Amino acid sequence: MPLHLEIVTPERLAFEGDVDEVIVPGSEGEMGVLPHHEPLISLLGEGVLRLRRGGHEEVFAIFGGFLQVRPDRVVVLAETADMASEIDLERAERARADAQAVLEGGYVEPADLAAARSALQRALVRIRVAERGPRGMARSERDAMRRAANEEPSDQ
Repeated sequence: MPLHLEIVTPERLAFEGDVDEVIVPGSEGEMGVLPHHEPLISLLGEGVLRLRRGGHEEVFAIFGGFLQVRPDRVVVLAETADMASEIDLERAERARADAQAVLEGGYVEPADLAAARSALQRALVRIRVAERGPRGMARSERDAMRRAANEEPSDQ
């Protein structure tokens, strides 16, 4: 019996379908859910949500929210949920660099420090998800492709 999964954000339904397993970033660590799981409600943390179906894995960057588990259904109510294929890796890397610059820049107001740490954490999760996703590839492969695309064609 498959497990029906819904990933919902305030803006949209990010995913709906039957899965074999879902692994979520709980507030106290990762949590795996299989069909026939005991009912449960839990807080979500920031991290990678992995779902498996038919031998394939899909990944999402999840940030906060709640998890409701019933024996045949899982509902993830997240602040944001970004599928790997939806993440702009270059934008996430720029966000990481910007946050690191603020953190390394010397004295920062406590509120700005907290915002920079949160931005850094979100950027790192998005980068990890984008690199693990179905369209994700190793950094060396991406760099090689970018170099090849920027080279002038040779007249042979």
